[in-house]
Amino acid sequence: MSDEFDQSALDYHRYPKPGKLEIKATKPLGNQRDLALAYSPGVAAACREIEKDPLAASLYTSRGNLVAVITNGTAVLGLGAIGGLASKPVMEGKAVLFKQFADIDVFDIEIEERDPQQFIETVARLEPSFGGINLEDIKAPDCFIIERALKERMGIPVFHDDQHGTAIVVNAAILNGLRAVGKDIGQVRLVTAGAGAAALACVDLLVEMGLAKENVTLTDIAGVVYEGRAEEMDPYKGRYAIATDKRTLAEAIEGADIFLGLSAAGVLKPEWLASMAERPIIMALANPVPEIMPDLAREARPDAIIATGRSDFPNQVNNVLCFPFIFRGALDCGASEINEAMKIACVRAIADLAMAEPSDIVRAAYGGHQLQFGPEYLIPKPFDPRLMEHLAPAVARAAMESGVATRPIEDLEAYRQTLSHRAYRTGMTMKPVFDQARIAPKRVVFAEGEDERVLQVAQQAVMEGIARPMLIGRPEVIGNRLGELGLSIRPDRDFDLIVPCENANFETHWTTFYDRVKRRGYAPDEAREYIRNDPTVLAATMVRCGDADAMICGIVGRYARHLKHVEEAIGTAPGVRRLTAMNAVVLRSGPLFIADTYVQADPSAEDLAEITRLCAAEVKRFGLVPKVAFVSHSNFGSDDSPSATKMTEALRLLRGQDPELEVEGEMHANLAFDAVGRQARFPESRLEGRANLLIMPNQDAANIGFNLLRTMNEGGALGPMLLGTAAAAHIVTPSISVRGLLNMTALAGVQAG
Repeated sequence: MSDEFDQSALDYHRYPKPGKLEIKATKPLGNQRDLALAYSPGVAAACREIEKDPLAASLYTSRGNLVAVITNGTAVLGLGAIGGLASKPVMEGKAVLFKQFADIDVFDIEIEERDPQQFIETVARLEPSFGGINLEDIKAPDCFIIERALKERMGIPVFHDDQHGTAIVVNAAILNGLRAVGKDIGQVRLVTAGAGAAALACVDLLVEMGLAKENVTLTDIAGVVYEGRAEEMDPYKGRYAIATDKRTLAEAIEGADIFLGLSAAGVLKPEWLASMAERPIIMALANPVPEIMPDLAREARPDAIIATGRSDFPNQVNNVLCFPFIFRGALDCGASEINEAMKIACVRAIADLAMAEPSDIVRAAYGGHQLQFGPEYLIPKPFDPRLMEHLAPAVARAAMESGVATRPIEDLEAYRQTLSHRAYRTGMTMKPVFDQARIAPKRVVFAEGEDERVLQVAQQAVMEGIARPMLIGRPEVIGNRLGELGLSIRPDRDFDLIVPCENANFETHWTTFYDRVKRRGYAPDEAREYIRNDPTVLAATMVRCGDADAMICGIVGRYARHLKHVEEAIGTAPGVRRLTAMNAVVLRSGPLFIADTYVQADPSAEDLAEITRLCAAEVKRFGLVPKVAFVSHSNFGSDDSPSATKMTEALRLLRGQDPELEVEGEMHANLAFDAVGRQARFPESRLEGRANLLIMPNQDAANIGFNLLRTMNEGGALGPMLLGTAAAAHIVTPSISVRGLLNMTALAGVQAG
């Protein structure tokens, strides 16, 4: 690593505050009652329940979602026996990965103890604190002794990630490598470079999955592990000693189908690869420099499938694909251990996910590269958000079927959906909408049907059963892009392809559009050209004519242009004066809706009252009771500027129009969320608790506020939602993600219903 990179790493760990972790309270502690509930005397109630039933600890404490990452720092990757204190940055890093990828909380514990028995005694006494133990960076053979003893003594999962996490991901890569080359695991020969904890765990699990033990040859620093060898031997590697006259890796690799390297840089020479079997699998996993560099291996064996532990080459074998999710499944069903059945279930889930449809989020995270199962994409990437919803249920199912789950999960499909919601923070907010959309899927037409995001959304909409996609575009372009993206949907079978130049309803569409715009200065020829050449106009007119139930546009071009055509072709619903747009940000406390973000630049008091009614009705679609705050620089009449008095007048009008709506204002934005402060400032407030809908005095305030919150918040955003149209239509923005577009598809379908 360069000096510049080292300094960047040091700055990363030091600023803006030292370390990578902090502890945050999950409950409010803002007044005397909160204090009484959190500590004395309220805490006694929870203590008594746990005393009666120890399993209740998962209900009343964080134990059910808390893992200890524990080390003595005797085998830190690439650094060796640096001790507990020096290993703390590594353990904090592991904790961050648990939280980031599986929402599991972690305390890292560094123990300065190299005697295995003393280490065992220390860790075993921690059982009341944690739902699981992740052992990390402990040298062999101590790691075997420690893990076995702790598994016997403790009633919670104990998992040495260097052994089993590596084994699970390696097994998934080898399983898919064998799929790619068409070989049977029961027939192949495997040779290792390395016979330590990780290598032995990999081989043990491969044997569990069908690899013939007699087809395994271990090698280490002393050469082949053969019967009768005395040098550098222990009972663990001795289990794989074979009768052979071969003594070196160069000799042992002849005819091998798989090379598994968990040793040191450069130990595998390019000239040795010629003797391997046809289409060999080379797993060179030493870090940071592998046993052989991929370019050298590819030059020597162009037919080889190659994997490393590095992120700058294809097929990175990374433990983060495993440990967060195997613990997620184990914790959620209260598993007393992580057994072989759970490991194998995790292997198969990882391997199968790599063969699933590509993910747009993964592709975006990795420079736009197309990731499709094959020799250079054997296992998923770490940032694939589908890992949690695929792996954790598979692990939990295996735990239940093998009898180690103390809290069995009754509905695994419902559990999978909750995991999906954790992976996509907008998921819980959108769940009522998706559920409604599935009841009666509607025809949703996409104006920009050739866009890659639209094609991916079409695939997902079909899989989710939320809509019948209709794509406007050229058949050859859409066909080519479906192939490039590795998507399985096809025209007619899964979606309707609308080709403007071959539009069978052209006459109906152009005359319908012309009737709508002839008093706006459009000539008949112009109407025809718009239907032929502007997909937004065509999509809107299809909805107007009943040839589609809802439309989505805006992925390309300016919002105002799309809005003009939607207003022309579809128009406003009966009784609605003007359209409006609403966005939402998904906060930890729940969704927060904001209007008007895109349509009305400076709405009047009458407009604001109408905006509020439209937005409140839409908030109800999410299964929420609207709680509306009119926000301003003024606080309950403290200023008489035009924008403040406009908000006051809007509130007066709205209360006359909808007296049951929970709304208050005008107020400072902080009081919209601070019920105690609001009550102190204005005791007559008719708004209770936190507001979930903010009505802004103008578009500047709404758009700026939304984008600030979206930028600062990691939970995701929804919208813009176009409200007040005569039929379901939404204009998105060019920056929208595939997930955001899928959300809008579901919402459009529900509105059409």
